[in-house]
Amino acid sequence: MPSILIGLLAIVIGALFCFRGVVAMRVVIAIWGAFVGFNLGAGIVSALTGDGYLSTALGWIIGIVGALLFAFIAYLYYAVAVTLAMASIGFALGTALMVALGVTWNWVVILVGVIVGILLAVAAIMLNLPALLLIVFSALGGSTAIVGGVMLLVGTIETSDFTRAAITSTIGDDWWWYLAYVALVIAGIVAQARMLGADRDLQAQW
Repeated sequence: MPSILIGLLAIVIGALFCFRGVVAMRVVIAIWGAFVGFNLGAGIVSALTGDGYLSTALGWIIGIVGALLFAFIAYLYYAVAVTLAMASIGFALGTALMVALGVTWNWVVILVGVIVGILLAVAAIMLNLPALLLIVFSALGGSTAIVGGVMLLVGTIETSDFTRAAITSTIGDDWWWYLAYVALVIAGIVAQARMLGADRDLQAQW
């Protein structure tokens, strides 16, 4: 049940972020923040207690609290919203890159994800990135969520696999997941670029 629920949420929110990320930035990033906060809260409970992901009531409660908190803060404050969005996208891209390279699901994967997330967050705030880059990053992050959600729905992976090394071999053995990912990224960039001029910066869009 958790795999189906997370899969559906990932697909819906990922599609919104992929195809509408820069068009309705304030609302979309708040929703994305809720998704990130939910997974972070539930993941922390799982890591601290040793229980399965979303296998206990405490995991659900902390996940929901995290979702509400992240969504509220992301909606109110520009700097927090952009930092949250870029950090989460960077983490997803960093870990996805490690998986693509066949790196075992361990501290190296997490470390690279964290580093890429920090770099993107800092760049977004310090350099005042133009809307074109947000289009690209939101398409990349949204596509990652969509593909992951579909994999959860069809049973290719389970939420319990998130802490296992087997998840890397599962994705690596099926080339069509990468093809679907690339197709979604291209479609998301094209869809967003058609609706918004690429010369506006993030703060102006906000």
